[in-house]
Amino acid sequence: MSARGPDPDQGDAPKEPGGGGVAGLAAFAVMGTTIATCIGVGVVAGIWADKTWHTSPAGLLIGIVLGTVAAVVSVVQQVRRYL
Repeated sequence: MSARGPDPDQGDAPKEPGGGGVAGLAAFAVMGTTIATCIGVGVVAGIWADKTWHTSPAGLLIGIVLGTVAAVVSVVQQVRRYL
């Protein structure tokens, strides 16, 4: 480290997650969209199941749980690309 601060050539500079810049923002946007889509599909499927089989609110709760599990699995797979 020099008197002027961290030297980028020495590797002391902080690194941004996801590669930084636009690539990092795109990675986070994809993860957010994935979470919203998975949970949304689970909710819609749960509501459909409740209306079809008259099981309210069991179908909705199961749909939320399955959507959340799918979202976690998908995001973990996406995060592993950057580790």
